[in-house]
Amino acid sequence: MSNKICWLLPLMLSISAVANAFAPTTAGAETLSRQRKVELTNLVRHDCGSCHGMTLKGGLGSPLLPEIMATYDADVLTEIILEGVPGTPMPPWRELLTIEETQWVVEQLQTGAHKRGNF
Repeated sequence: MSNKICWLLPLMLSISAVANAFAPTTAGAETLSRQRKVELTNLVRHDCGSCHGMTLKGGLGSPLLPEIMATYDADVLTEIILEGVPGTPMPPWRELLTIEETQWVVEQLQTGAHKRGNF
């Protein structure tokens, strides 16, 4: 496991308890419009890609490849995206994304949407 991922594990475990308090589910993701999904895809490609690499293979931020993302709990990843990671360049996105939108992004990252051309 790379050093970029190793430092996230303890943080992700501690955030897990907080994430469970929000109890997000992906059930509402079906209500996102096609246009919003396009906007979210562009956000991941450009905004997330500026740190995580334009192909999501890593850069300043850790890789967001499906084989790595699938090993993490979706609720924890959702919380990391929404709240950011204090003391790192990872900003909070809560003011720009809803829980539903964030869950959709996490699902896309975990299932390899970028390989299908979505990201």
